[in-house]
Amino acid sequence: MGEAKYGRVLLKLGGEAFSDPVSTISPTVVSSVAAQLAAVIELGVQLAVVVGGGNIFRGTSPQAGGMDRSSADHMGMLATVINALALQDACEKFDLQTRVQSAVSMQELCEPYIRRRAVRHLEKGRLVIFAAGLGAPYFSTDTAAAQRGLEIGAEAILKGTKVDGVYDRDPKLHPGASRFDELSYLEFLRRGLKVMDTTAISLCMDHDLPVSIFDLFVEGNLRRVMCGEPIGTLVHAIPDKPDLENFL
Repeated sequence: MGEAKYGRVLLKLGGEAFSDPVSTISPTVVSSVAAQLAAVIELGVQLAVVVGGGNIFRGTSPQAGGMDRSSADHMGMLATVINALALQDACEKFDLQTRVQSAVSMQELCEPYIRRRAVRHLEKGRLVIFAAGLGAPYFSTDTAAAQRGLEIGAEAILKGTKVDGVYDRDPKLHPGASRFDELSYLEFLRRGLKVMDTTAISLCMDHDLPVSIFDLFVEGNLRRVMCGEPIGTLVHAIPDKPDLENFL
């Protein structure tokens, strides 16, 4: 493959990057993800990761039915720390220097989130894994990915999923659903697409930070996206696409 298109990126991983049908955290699945991360770092890319916790607990899931939202979201934050530590362990088996930074202080397990320290780790070629979201309830890990991406000066947000991009309808329920190669931020919002939450997309739109949504579970896809191959769906600013007046 060619050279990397980006110098520094932030990858968002959901809970599906850690589980399989029989295990909440599957060593095999996590190792496969770690191998893809190692292949990207070999390109000289500075890589940071935000992890979700939906394989264990999500504050907005049926598991949290009847719970106080703040309490449920804090439980979800702890779930992301568990995933971050699992990913760190897998990455270190590939000889990747890895640091976990948490937005919720737990110094016995990982570093606190400090932006300058995170950037310095990246400059030294270390993989940085951000856990515990933004450390506050009512914000998704998608929004945390957008926020952290902006803070560290990432050139793009990559969201690895189990589908090969963004569709106009759920492809599992509608076999005739059409996949988009690219979307403007406003078109994504206008259509009410659920692959990434509206707060995250709006934040990326405000700062012209492109978002690439792709299937992480096709071997080599992460590296292909990093090299600029047209994998998945790119959400970005597109001239002459729906303007703000049409959106409103």
